[in-house]
Amino acid sequence: MKLTIGFIGFGKSTNRYHLPYVLLRDNINVKTIFNRSRKKDLEDLYSKKDITFTADLEDILLDEEIQLVSICTPHNTHFQYAKQCLEHNKHVLVEKPFAFTADEAQELLKLAKEKNLVVMPFQNRRFDSDFLAIKKVIKEKLAGDVIEIESHFDYYRPDYPDFKGSVYEGAFYGLAVHLIDQAVSLFGKPSKVYYDIRAVRNRNNPDDYYHVELFYDHFKMIVKTNHLVAAPYPKFIVHGTKGSFIKYGIDKQEECLKAGMSPSDHGFGVDPEEKYGRLVLIDEKGKAQEEIIPTPLGDYGKVYDHLFDVIVKHAKKLVSDEEILTVVQILEAGVTGENPKILELAD
Repeated sequence: MKLTIGFIGFGKSTNRYHLPYVLLRDNINVKTIFNRSRKKDLEDLYSKKDITFTADLEDILLDEEIQLVSICTPHNTHFQYAKQCLEHNKHVLVEKPFAFTADEAQELLKLAKEKNLVVMPFQNRRFDSDFLAIKKVIKEKLAGDVIEIESHFDYYRPDYPDFKGSVYEGAFYGLAVHLIDQAVSLFGKPSKVYYDIRAVRNRNNPDDYYHVELFYDHFKMIVKTNHLVAAPYPKFIVHGTKGSFIKYGIDKQEECLKAGMSPSDHGFGVDPEEKYGRLVLIDEKGKAQEEIIPTPLGDYGKVYDHLFDVIVKHAKKLVSDEEILTVVQILEAGVTGENPKILELAD
């Protein structure tokens, strides 16, 4: 059986993070792509794929063959498009952020449940190679019980020209959404959240810096982005009762996609050995023992593999409703009220 899907939006997200993976899967058929304005030159690149391009949204909403709609549009349109698709009995995959507010998220989840449909965010960073590496370290307790984790998206990009944007268009909603979701996927809802969210390079613009700490019973996870980091800094740091794990270098899939590689190409997304994580353990004699942990291969297409299993085989959702609401709740609280601040989350 094949899963027939349509896309709303035909920009960078669709072309870089979705189609290269989806078009390689034999059990998925991309039937229609909607965009408000046609992009003929870009459409021609897919001339051999038997995809229909349209500027009429009803070509997707009223097509009974299309089971799943993937929404890859600007942030402020996600909620409305997702609601429309659910109302037309389509399963829905939404690019991040899933919604701006917890109320919006709850409305979509309630509607999906009433109609026995699946709605889920595209949390592709659960399949980053670097995240898979620390997931292994944590799950197998290679560094012992976790005490503290740091997760970074750091860059050196000093230029930040003026642009008119809302609080939903800064680094926090754009990047922290991934790192917070990774934390929630590992550990669930934190008991408290500390926020420091700022515009550092240009105070006229939305935030470009955040330092957020998620507190759990006996440990915490720090998620952070700074666009003025000139020296190499680890992507992940895990401190545990037996030692520490340090991982430099970000997942290579995006870099390969930007270079025009296909996920089917040899070497696609492969982490160079010099970027493998180092596990440093202290033995019974107090001496440090070092082990290199090879980086697993990431694959953003696995989001669609999971969706196929959920829709066709009635498997469990990759991102649960509770996880969706937790992430949106944490995001929403970060941009409302005073800052810095601490949020306490009820059970």
